[in-house]
Amino acid sequence: MSEEAAAGGTPAADAITPDEGEKQEETSEAQEHRQKAWAARRDLIEHGPSFVSSLVGRDQYGVTGGTVQGNVIQHFGGRGDAPGPISGPIPREDVEALAAVFRTCPSFDRALTRLRAERVVVVSGGHATGRRSAAVMLLHRLGVGRMRDLEPTTSPSALREQLDESTGYVLCNLVTSRSRPLRALHLQGIREQLERTHGHLVITVEPSAALGDIASVRWEPPSAEDILYAHVVPSTGESEWAALRGLAPVKEFLGRAHQPSETAQFAGRVLSLHRGDISEESLAAYGEAASAAQVTRWLTEDEPALFDKAFLISLAVFDGGPYAVTAELGDRLFALLQKIENPHEPPRIRVFGSSRADRIQLARADGYMQTEVTEWGLLAQFVASFQDRQIARVLLHEVWNLHPSARPALVGWIHQLADDGRPLVRTRAAAAAALLAQADLSSAMAHLIEPWADSKSFGAWLTAANALTMAVLLNVPTVAQILHSWCTGENESRRWTAIRTYGLLGPVHHKEALAALLEAVQRQPDDEDAEEEAQQFADALELLLLAVQGPVLAELADHLTRGRAVRGHALLAFIQACEQYEETGGRPLVLDWYAHAAVADDPADARHLTIFWETALNDSSLTARALDVLRTWVLAAQLDPESEAALAELLPTLATTPANHQRVSHLLRTVRTSDQGKPPVARRLESALAPR
Repeated sequence: MSEEAAAGGTPAADAITPDEGEKQEETSEAQEHRQKAWAARRDLIEHGPSFVSSLVGRDQYGVTGGTVQGNVIQHFGGRGDAPGPISGPIPREDVEALAAVFRTCPSFDRALTRLRAERVVVVSGGHATGRRSAAVMLLHRLGVGRMRDLEPTTSPSALREQLDESTGYVLCNLVTSRSRPLRALHLQGIREQLERTHGHLVITVEPSAALGDIASVRWEPPSAEDILYAHVVPSTGESEWAALRGLAPVKEFLGRAHQPSETAQFAGRVLSLHRGDISEESLAAYGEAASAAQVTRWLTEDEPALFDKAFLISLAVFDGGPYAVTAELGDRLFALLQKIENPHEPPRIRVFGSSRADRIQLARADGYMQTEVTEWGLLAQFVASFQDRQIARVLLHEVWNLHPSARPALVGWIHQLADDGRPLVRTRAAAAAALLAQADLSSAMAHLIEPWADSKSFGAWLTAANALTMAVLLNVPTVAQILHSWCTGENESRRWTAIRTYGLLGPVHHKEALAALLEAVQRQPDDEDAEEEAQQFADALELLLLAVQGPVLAELADHLTRGRAVRGHALLAFIQACEQYEETGGRPLVLDWYAHAAVADDPADARHLTIFWETALNDSSLTARALDVLRTWVLAAQLDPESEAALAELLPTLATTPANHQRVSHLLRTVRTSDQGKPPVARRLESALAPR
């Protein structure tokens, strides 16, 4: 019996036509292929809901989560061809409308001072904090008449070529990476160009942007009260503000955190109340109460129809994701729901009967183009997200807890999502399970997470681990106890699930995660599949090493001399970490880590990395693999002077014993490129080795 049937859902085969058999077979094979731990972590961060972004709190190499409206660039793989310019003018009427309601703040004043003096300023701030509005107003306050938006994928080195007019330029969400940071030399060239053309430029970036050696102005938006005041007083007059500000619904609203756009929307409702168009009770319904009421109407009233209800539930799972995927999978959910509501009538879907605009309007969602840089190049797709960011959670909780008749269909559908070949879909299946665990942990565990954890599939185990990771991020009670009991228990698949979960939780709870893993290593059962168990621990420790770095490195280095229980797992984890590269395919992550550690005030990380390398080279089971890693690092350094400099620093520290000196020297003498030639970088690195 399938997992879906065991969980009380409809088997996946019931909702999939025979024509899809070949696709199912390919998906099954892909799921059974073990995905690299670091790549799987990237999938979770890139495709998960916004709350997963906390996994990158200490990670210098991941991708932040979140949803941004407009033309947004996110990296999903290799480099794409540079797109043609799609910049355009900022309408004067939009600037004037914004100027009428915009409020300044200390960070705005600092940015304006720098822009006036230097003609270019970088503003760093969180998503949906009004960065673009601030950028436009900075130019407006300088008296700039003409303004243009620039394409965010423009490379820092090519940016100055677009600044060819006496214009104010806005570049929102500049795409940077560790291999393509924005540096002071870029700004110097940009400033020279702007001085020639008498232009100005405001660049906005995420807080995690790679800014190299330049300073940015940290953007902190005005308070919600200031923004509300600016939107209300021009229409009501100053005399009415105190009375409106004193209303209970307004006090309640200002007592919570809000994005500037949400405050602007609330201001519209306050003005409606002032004009007498709505009552104070109606104003009070704004917020989560309004969200819950809207969800209840959607689910309990005759309209919308079941077909559209299924779309709304699908959008709750894929909020901020591609509209086409949301609609496609919403149709599958409708088929399962229809079998419950009317099992004698086959589901009928009008293939060309649904208007995208109507469905987005029904969902009170925003639809916009989002651009992704993928390994296939620059791709744009239309995405949809609820305007009210609370709706997705409220909707899933209400379906799960207040409409249990829908559970079999919902469970079967989520199991289908977990078996999908697309990382986005599998990750959102795990996210849905985490949100349902927040609503009712025992049922979500029984119907979804435990069946995945008890499966024989690596893919299912990973989905369970992702779900538990997100449940921890949502502060679901008792999940921590579940993880500890699974990690130290005797159920092999549940133990693997907990081990991977601890690895993923490193940036958030690295002390607890590492302690649990080391305890599990000490209590590792003596079973037949010791090699598989070792791989599981190594994958988790690799994730902790790369995401947390120093504290985990120091703890594991201390265990290298304490016996073999942890030593073997730690060494394998280290070698696997050394095999990971920046997402754009450039510099080795651990080599870059060493380069920064070697010049840091505290050399502990550099010393511990060297100890790990020396131990790996002297471990007979890992010597060959370690030398292979060094060989690939040497070849990677051909096109990266910074990697070469780091190797020139690292290799002599590894060649302090005759055996290791011989190994490294032989490697540099014999390394060959694809055309069988010896790379010049190898000759230069040979000269860096001290003679013995």
